[in-house]
Amino acid sequence: MQPTATVLVYSDDSNTRGQVRLATGRRPASDVPQVEFIECATPAAVLKELDRGGIDVCVLDGEAVPMGGMGICRQIKDEIFNCPPVLVLIGRPQDAWLATWSRADAAVTLPVDPVEFAASLASLLRRKALLGA
Repeated sequence: MQPTATVLVYSDDSNTRGQVRLATGRRPASDVPQVEFIECATPAAVLKELDRGGIDVCVLDGEAVPMGGMGICRQIKDEIFNCPPVLVLIGRPQDAWLATWSRADAAVTLPVDPVEFAASLASLLRRKALLGA
């Protein structure tokens, strides 16, 4: 297991990015690596960081402006070779079908529920570790 996992967090709202950091803590579960965050407030910053590589999981705010996380998710799933797993934050449970359309690997509702979020993030980190092994 690697010593740290890199999680990209995209939201135009610093409070949402803060909710993600707080819900994750140092690590979302005891069997996954500690997490380091890369925070992005614009779609261009997300693409730049993904082009650099080294991202283990993306957390994208589906309610972000001017471009929502679901649109970015669909774009990166089409354009990024070996795209990391994506967790999308959705505004309402009824929006889960949109997360499926975007090809997100998981979705949780806003505001971030720490238990649900940590479990989803840990699951994606485990999956990434298995695929990378």
